[in-house]
Amino acid sequence: MFNRGNRGNTMHGILLIALFSFSAFYIAEIPFVKSLSFSPLIVGIILGMLYANSLRNHLPETWVPGIKFCTKQILRAGIVLYGFRLTLTQVAEVGLPAVVIDTIIVAGTIFIGIGLGKLLKLDKDTALMTSTGSAICGAAAVLGAEPVIKCEGHKTAIAVSTVVIFGTISMFLYPIMYRAGMLSGLSDMGVAIYTGSTLHEVAHVAGAGNAMDPTDMLGIAGPATITKMIRVMMLAPVLVIMSLALAGRKKYDADGKVVKSKITIPWFAFGFIGIICLNSFLQYLCGAETVKDIPLNGTIEYIDTFMLTMAMTALGTDTSIDKFKQAGAKPFVLAFLLYIWLVVGGYLLTKYLVPGLV
Repeated sequence: MFNRGNRGNTMHGILLIALFSFSAFYIAEIPFVKSLSFSPLIVGIILGMLYANSLRNHLPETWVPGIKFCTKQILRAGIVLYGFRLTLTQVAEVGLPAVVIDTIIVAGTIFIGIGLGKLLKLDKDTALMTSTGSAICGAAAVLGAEPVIKCEGHKTAIAVSTVVIFGTISMFLYPIMYRAGMLSGLSDMGVAIYTGSTLHEVAHVAGAGNAMDPTDMLGIAGPATITKMIRVMMLAPVLVIMSLALAGRKKYDADGKVVKSKITIPWFAFGFIGIICLNSFLQYLCGAETVKDIPLNGTIEYIDTFMLTMAMTALGTDTSIDKFKQAGAKPFVLAFLLYIWLVVGGYLLTKYLVPGLV
Protein backbone atom coordinates (compact mmCIF):
# COMPACT_ATOMS: atom_id res chain seq x y z
CA MET A 1 0.00 0.00 0.00
CA PHE A 2 2.78 2.40 0.97
CA ASN A 3 5.49 0.87 -1.23
CA ARG A 4 7.74 3.31 -3.04
CA GLY A 5 5.98 3.00 -6.39
CA ASN A 6 2.45 3.56 -5.08
CA ARG A 7 3.09 5.82 -2.07
CA GLY A 8 2.09 9.02 -3.86
CA ASN A 9 -1.17 7.61 -5.24
CA THR A 10 -2.10 6.17 -1.83
CA MET A 11 -1.58 9.59 -0.28
CA HIS A 12 -3.82 11.11 -2.98
CA GLY A 13 -6.63 8.78 -1.88
CA ILE A 14 -6.12 9.66 1.80
CA LEU A 15 -6.01 13.40 1.05
CA LEU A 16 -9.22 13.14 -0.98
CA ILE A 17 -11.01 11.57 2.01
CA ALA A 18 -9.44 14.16 4.34
CA LEU A 19 -10.81 16.95 2.13
CA PHE A 20 -14.31 15.47 2.33
CA SER A 21 -13.89 15.14 6.11
CA PHE A 22 -12.96 18.81 6.50
CA SER A 23 -16.10 19.63 4.51
CA ALA A 24 -18.14 17.36 6.80
CA PHE A 25 -16.89 19.25 9.87
CA TYR A 26 -17.85 22.57 8.27
CA ILE A 27 -21.33 21.37 7.24
CA ALA A 28 -21.95 19.83 10.69
CA GLU A 29 -21.54 23.33 12.21
CA ILE A 30 -24.33 24.82 10.08
CA PRO A 31 -27.16 25.70 12.54
CA PHE A 32 -29.82 23.61 10.77
CA VAL A 33 -27.59 20.53 10.59
CA LYS A 34 -26.51 21.10 14.19
CA SER A 35 -30.16 21.26 15.31
CA LEU A 36 -30.61 17.73 13.93
CA SER A 37 -27.60 16.57 16.00
CA PHE A 38 -25.94 15.23 12.86
CA SER A 39 -22.31 14.65 13.80
CA PRO A 40 -19.46 15.03 11.28
CA LEU A 41 -19.45 11.20 11.04
CA ILE A 42 -22.99 11.17 9.67
CA VAL A 43 -22.35 14.12 7.34
CA GLY A 44 -19.17 12.39 6.16
CA ILE A 45 -20.88 9.18 5.09
CA ILE A 46 -23.56 11.20 3.28
CA LEU A 47 -20.87 13.14 1.38
CA GLY A 48 -19.13 9.86 0.56
CA MET A 49 -22.36 8.37 -0.76
CA LEU A 50 -23.06 11.46 -2.87
CA TYR A 51 -19.57 11.11 -4.33
CA ALA A 52 -20.08 7.35 -4.94
CA ASN A 53 -23.20 8.05 -6.98
CA SER A 54 -21.79 10.92 -9.03
CA LEU A 55 -18.04 11.23 -9.63
CA ARG A 56 -16.67 7.91 -8.30
CA ASN A 57 -16.31 6.49 -11.82
CA HIS A 58 -13.73 9.18 -12.56
CA LEU A 59 -11.55 8.24 -9.58
CA PRO A 60 -8.14 6.83 -10.60
CA GLU A 61 -7.93 3.18 -9.51
CA THR A 62 -4.46 3.88 -8.12
CA TRP A 63 -6.08 6.08 -5.43
CA VAL A 64 -8.28 3.25 -4.12
CA PRO A 65 -5.61 1.84 -1.69
CA GLY A 66 -5.62 5.22 0.08
CA ILE A 67 -9.38 5.02 0.55
CA LYS A 68 -9.07 1.42 1.82
CA PHE A 69 -6.41 2.62 4.29
CA CYS A 70 -9.00 5.01 5.75
CA THR A 71 -11.57 2.21 6.18
CA LYS A 72 -9.12 -0.05 8.00
CA GLN A 73 -6.05 1.44 9.72
CA ILE A 74 -7.49 4.89 10.40
CA LEU A 75 -10.77 3.31 11.53
CA ARG A 76 -9.03 1.07 14.08
CA ALA A 77 -6.94 3.96 15.43
CA GLY A 78 -10.09 6.07 15.74
CA ILE A 79 -11.88 3.39 17.79
CA VAL A 80 -8.89 3.13 20.15
CA LEU A 81 -8.77 6.91 20.68
CA TYR A 82 -12.53 6.87 21.33
CA GLY A 83 -11.58 5.54 24.77
CA PHE A 84 -10.37 9.01 25.77
CA ARG A 85 -14.03 10.06 26.03
CA LEU A 86 -14.66 7.56 28.83
CA THR A 87 -13.54 6.86 32.40
CA LEU A 88 -14.36 4.13 34.90
CA THR A 89 -15.63 6.75 37.38
CA GLN A 90 -18.57 7.38 35.03
CA VAL A 91 -19.88 3.92 35.87
CA ALA A 92 -19.88 4.73 39.60
CA GLU A 93 -21.86 7.95 39.01
CA VAL A 94 -25.03 6.16 37.85
CA GLY A 95 -24.48 2.87 39.66
CA LEU A 96 -25.79 -0.66 39.25
CA PRO A 97 -29.22 0.08 37.67
CA ALA A 98 -27.69 1.66 34.55
CA VAL A 99 -25.15 -1.17 34.16
CA VAL A 100 -27.83 -3.87 34.45
CA ILE A 101 -30.27 -2.20 32.05
CA ASP A 102 -27.48 -1.47 29.55
CA THR A 103 -26.30 -5.09 29.66
CA ILE A 104 -29.80 -6.45 29.03
CA ILE A 105 -30.44 -3.95 26.23
CA VAL A 106 -27.14 -4.66 24.46
CA ALA A 107 -27.38 -8.47 24.70
CA GLY A 108 -31.11 -8.52 24.00
CA THR A 109 -30.89 -6.26 20.94
CA ILE A 110 -28.13 -8.31 19.33
CA PHE A 111 -29.83 -11.67 19.93
CA ILE A 112 -33.26 -10.38 18.88
CA GLY A 113 -31.69 -8.83 15.77
CA ILE A 114 -30.02 -12.11 14.79
CA GLY A 115 -33.30 -13.99 15.27
CA LEU A 116 -35.36 -11.46 13.33
CA GLY A 117 -32.73 -11.44 10.59
CA LYS A 118 -33.24 -15.17 10.12
CA LEU A 119 -37.02 -14.76 10.01
CA LEU A 120 -36.69 -11.99 7.42
CA LYS A 121 -34.14 -14.11 5.48
CA LEU A 122 -31.77 -11.18 5.64
CA ASP A 123 -28.07 -11.42 4.88
CA LYS A 124 -26.30 -12.47 8.13
CA ASP A 125 -23.65 -9.75 7.96
CA THR A 126 -26.20 -6.97 7.44
CA ALA A 127 -28.39 -8.30 10.26
CA LEU A 128 -25.46 -8.47 12.68
CA MET A 129 -24.14 -5.02 11.73
CA THR A 130 -27.60 -3.44 12.07
CA SER A 131 -28.18 -5.16 15.43
CA THR A 132 -24.78 -4.07 16.76
CA GLY A 133 -25.38 -0.45 15.75
CA SER A 134 -28.80 -0.41 17.43
CA ALA A 135 -27.49 -2.19 20.53
CA ILE A 136 -24.41 -0.17 21.45
CA CYS A 137 -23.48 3.23 20.08
CA GLY A 138 -24.75 3.66 16.55
CA ALA A 139 -22.26 4.48 13.84
CA ALA A 140 -19.18 3.98 16.05
CA ALA A 141 -20.34 0.44 16.94
CA VAL A 142 -20.97 -0.38 13.28
CA LEU A 143 -17.48 0.87 12.45
CA GLY A 144 -15.99 -1.19 15.26
CA ALA A 145 -17.78 -4.35 14.15
CA GLU A 146 -16.82 -3.96 10.48
CA PRO A 147 -13.23 -5.33 10.82
CA VAL A 148 -14.50 -8.29 12.87
CA ILE A 149 -17.44 -9.24 10.64
CA LYS A 150 -15.44 -8.44 7.47
CA CYS A 151 -18.42 -7.42 5.40
CA GLU A 152 -18.60 -5.26 2.29
CA GLY A 153 -18.51 -1.48 2.67
CA HIS A 154 -22.06 -0.94 1.42
CA LYS A 155 -23.43 -3.21 4.16
CA THR A 156 -21.73 -1.01 6.72
CA ALA A 157 -23.28 2.07 5.13
CA ILE A 158 -26.74 0.48 5.16
CA ALA A 159 -26.40 -0.37 8.87
CA VAL A 160 -25.27 3.19 9.62
CA SER A 161 -28.20 4.67 7.69
CA THR A 162 -30.71 2.66 9.77
CA VAL A 163 -29.09 3.94 12.96
CA VAL A 164 -29.24 7.53 11.74
CA ILE A 165 -32.91 7.33 10.74
CA PHE A 166 -34.31 5.74 13.90
CA GLY A 167 -31.90 7.46 16.28
CA THR A 168 -32.93 10.85 14.90
CA ILE A 169 -36.63 9.95 15.24
CA SER A 170 -36.04 9.02 18.90
CA MET A 171 -34.17 12.24 19.60
CA PHE A 172 -37.36 14.18 18.80
CA LEU A 173 -39.84 11.54 20.05
CA TYR A 174 -38.50 11.10 23.61
CA PRO A 175 -38.85 14.79 24.62
CA ILE A 176 -42.38 14.78 23.14
CA MET A 177 -43.25 11.65 25.18
CA TYR A 178 -41.74 13.28 28.27
CA ARG A 179 -43.71 16.53 27.85
CA ALA A 180 -46.91 14.58 27.16
CA GLY A 181 -46.55 12.68 30.44
CA MET A 182 -46.05 9.32 28.74
CA LEU A 183 -42.91 8.72 30.84
CA SER A 184 -44.57 9.71 34.12
CA GLY A 185 -44.23 6.11 35.34
CA LEU A 186 -40.46 6.67 35.61
CA SER A 187 -38.50 8.76 38.08
CA ASP A 188 -36.11 11.42 36.74
CA MET A 189 -33.23 8.95 37.09
CA GLY A 190 -35.40 6.34 35.38
CA VAL A 191 -35.99 8.68 32.43
CA ALA A 192 -32.22 9.26 32.24
CA ILE A 193 -31.44 5.53 32.24
CA TYR A 194 -34.22 4.83 29.73
CA THR A 195 -32.90 7.53 27.38
CA GLY A 196 -29.25 6.55 27.69
CA SER A 197 -29.87 2.82 27.31
CA THR A 198 -32.16 2.93 24.26
CA LEU A 199 -31.14 5.82 21.98
CA HIS A 200 -28.67 4.97 19.22
CA GLU A 201 -25.97 7.68 19.07
CA VAL A 202 -24.27 9.62 21.87
CA ALA A 203 -25.35 12.79 20.03
CA HIS A 204 -28.97 11.58 20.05
CA VAL A 205 -28.85 11.02 23.82
CA ALA A 206 -27.28 14.43 24.40
CA GLY A 207 -29.90 16.09 22.17
CA ALA A 208 -32.88 14.35 23.79
CA GLY A 209 -31.52 14.81 27.32
CA ASN A 210 -30.95 18.52 26.76
CA ALA A 211 -34.47 18.94 25.34
CA MET A 212 -36.02 17.31 28.43
CA ASP A 213 -33.71 18.91 30.99
CA PRO A 214 -31.81 21.91 29.50
CA THR A 215 -30.01 22.87 32.74
CA ASP A 216 -29.67 19.31 34.14
CA MET A 217 -31.49 20.49 37.28
CA LEU A 218 -33.67 17.37 37.23
CA GLY A 219 -30.70 15.04 36.82
CA ILE A 220 -31.76 13.71 33.43
CA ALA A 221 -29.32 15.09 30.83
CA GLY A 222 -26.07 14.21 32.66
CA PRO A 223 -26.96 10.68 33.86
CA ALA A 224 -28.50 9.89 30.45
CA THR A 225 -25.18 10.63 28.73
CA ILE A 226 -23.23 8.63 31.32
CA THR A 227 -25.61 5.67 30.89
CA LYS A 228 -24.96 5.90 27.17
CA MET A 229 -21.20 5.94 27.74
CA ILE A 230 -21.47 2.71 29.75
CA ARG A 231 -23.10 1.16 26.67
CA VAL A 232 -20.17 2.43 24.60
CA MET A 233 -17.75 0.68 26.99
CA MET A 234 -19.49 -2.59 26.20
CA LEU A 235 -18.30 -2.35 22.59
CA ALA A 236 -14.95 -4.01 23.39
CA PRO A 237 -16.25 -7.20 25.09
CA VAL A 238 -18.98 -7.51 22.44
CA LEU A 239 -16.37 -7.40 19.65
CA VAL A 240 -14.22 -10.05 21.37
CA ILE A 241 -17.23 -12.37 21.87
CA MET A 242 -18.35 -11.69 18.29
CA SER A 243 -14.90 -12.61 16.99
CA LEU A 244 -14.95 -15.95 18.83
CA ALA A 245 -18.52 -16.68 17.73
CA LEU A 246 -17.77 -16.02 14.06
CA ALA A 247 -14.64 -18.20 14.01
CA GLY A 248 -15.16 -21.19 11.74
CA ARG A 249 -18.11 -19.63 9.96
CA LYS A 250 -18.30 -20.66 6.32
CA LYS A 251 -17.98 -17.88 3.75
CA TYR A 252 -17.45 -17.91 0.00
CA ASP A 253 -14.49 -16.38 -1.81
CA ALA A 254 -14.53 -14.68 -5.22
CA ASP A 255 -14.40 -18.08 -6.96
CA GLY A 256 -17.39 -19.41 -5.03
CA LYS A 257 -15.28 -21.76 -2.90
CA VAL A 258 -16.11 -22.29 0.77
CA VAL A 259 -13.62 -20.63 3.10
CA LYS A 260 -13.72 -21.00 6.89
CA SER A 261 -13.36 -17.78 8.84
CA LYS A 262 -10.39 -17.62 11.19
CA ILE A 263 -10.53 -16.07 14.64
CA THR A 264 -10.07 -12.33 14.16
CA ILE A 265 -8.74 -10.93 17.41
CA PRO A 266 -9.86 -7.29 17.55
CA TRP A 267 -6.69 -5.93 19.12
CA PHE A 268 -8.00 -2.41 18.72
CA ALA A 269 -10.79 -3.35 21.19
CA PHE A 270 -8.16 -4.13 23.83
CA GLY A 271 -6.50 -0.83 22.95
CA PHE A 272 -9.88 0.84 23.51
CA ILE A 273 -10.12 -0.71 27.02
CA GLY A 274 -6.50 0.24 27.74
CA ILE A 275 -7.15 3.87 26.83
CA ILE A 276 -10.22 3.97 29.11
CA CYS A 277 -8.05 2.73 32.01
CA LEU A 278 -5.32 5.25 31.13
CA ASN A 279 -7.88 8.05 30.95
CA SER A 280 -9.27 7.04 34.34
CA PHE A 281 -5.76 7.18 35.81
CA LEU A 282 -5.14 10.60 34.23
CA GLN A 283 -8.41 11.89 35.68
CA TYR A 284 -7.31 10.74 39.14
CA LEU A 285 -3.79 12.12 38.66
CA CYS A 286 -5.00 15.54 37.51
CA GLY A 287 -7.85 15.73 40.00
CA ALA A 288 -10.24 16.43 37.13
CA GLU A 289 -13.96 16.41 37.93
CA THR A 290 -15.05 15.36 34.43
CA VAL A 291 -13.49 13.89 31.29
CA LYS A 292 -13.52 17.33 29.67
CA ASP A 293 -11.24 18.69 32.43
CA ILE A 294 -8.40 16.27 31.65
CA PRO A 295 -5.56 18.14 29.87
CA LEU A 296 -5.55 17.79 26.05
CA ASN A 297 -8.75 15.71 26.18
CA GLY A 298 -10.60 18.14 23.91
CA THR A 299 -7.80 18.09 21.33
CA ILE A 300 -7.61 14.28 21.30
CA GLU A 301 -11.41 14.04 20.98
CA TYR A 302 -11.33 16.42 18.01
CA ILE A 303 -8.58 14.39 16.28
CA ASP A 304 -10.46 11.16 17.00
CA THR A 305 -13.72 12.54 15.58
CA PHE A 306 -11.84 13.58 12.43
CA MET A 307 -10.33 10.09 12.04
CA LEU A 308 -13.72 8.41 12.46
CA THR A 309 -15.20 10.90 9.98
CA MET A 310 -12.52 9.90 7.46
CA ALA A 311 -13.43 6.22 7.98
CA MET A 312 -17.15 6.92 7.55
CA THR A 313 -16.56 9.03 4.44
CA ALA A 314 -14.37 6.34 2.89
CA LEU A 315 -17.05 3.71 3.56
CA GLY A 316 -19.62 6.01 1.95
CA THR A 317 -17.58 6.23 -1.25
CA ASP A 318 -18.17 2.49 -1.74
CA THR A 319 -21.95 2.74 -1.39
CA SER A 320 -23.97 3.24 -4.55
CA ILE A 321 -27.74 3.48 -4.86
CA ASP A 322 -27.68 0.14 -6.72
CA LYS A 323 -26.34 -1.58 -3.61
CA PHE A 324 -29.17 -0.13 -1.53
CA LYS A 325 -31.63 -1.46 -4.11
CA GLN A 326 -30.02 -4.90 -3.91
CA ALA A 327 -30.40 -4.91 -0.12
CA GLY A 328 -34.07 -3.94 -0.41
CA ALA A 329 -36.30 -2.92 2.49
CA LYS A 330 -35.39 -5.80 4.82
CA PRO A 331 -32.56 -4.03 6.71
CA PHE A 332 -34.91 -1.14 7.47
CA VAL A 333 -37.68 -3.53 8.56
CA LEU A 334 -35.21 -5.17 10.93
CA ALA A 335 -34.07 -1.79 12.27
CA PHE A 336 -37.71 -0.76 12.78
CA LEU A 337 -38.52 -3.92 14.75
CA LEU A 338 -35.42 -3.41 16.89
CA TYR A 339 -36.53 0.19 17.38
CA ILE A 340 -39.90 -1.02 18.75
CA TRP A 341 -38.01 -3.31 21.14
CA LEU A 342 -35.80 -0.45 22.34
CA VAL A 343 -38.67 1.99 22.88
CA VAL A 344 -41.22 -0.41 24.44
CA GLY A 345 -38.94 -3.08 25.91
CA GLY A 346 -36.53 -0.47 27.26
CA TYR A 347 -39.36 1.38 29.00
CA LEU A 348 -40.73 -1.78 30.65
CA LEU A 349 -37.28 -2.90 31.79
CA THR A 350 -36.55 0.52 33.28
CA LYS A 351 -39.95 0.80 34.97
CA TYR A 352 -39.93 -2.61 36.67
CA LEU A 353 -36.21 -3.38 37.19
CA VAL A 354 -34.66 -0.05 38.20
CA PRO A 355 -36.70 0.46 41.43
CA GLY A 356 -35.52 -2.93 42.70
CA LEU A 357 -31.87 -2.16 41.93
CA VAL A 358 -31.65 1.28 43.54
